[in-house]
Amino acid sequence: MSESVPIGDLLNSLGVTYQQEDGALISDALVILKVIREDGAVSLRLGWSDGMSWIERIGMLRTAEHIELADLPDSQPTD
Repeated sequence: MSESVPIGDLLNSLGVTYQQEDGALISDALVILKVIREDGAVSLRLGWSDGMSWIERIGMLRTAEHIELADLPDSQPTD
């Protein structure tokens, strides 16, 4: 049976970083994990901070999607 474990060390080993601004407070986190099982099956998993509501998680996912799409060269409007 699987169990919930902290993933800080895993994120560190994957090289995940964030450039924090002076005085900024990180209050919550949402982590999307790509998991490859022993049989080669690939799936996505989601982890989040204690106390986050479903609406906060959905809001963070949608906002991250918009930020990511805005950074793609093909998504920029052309005149």
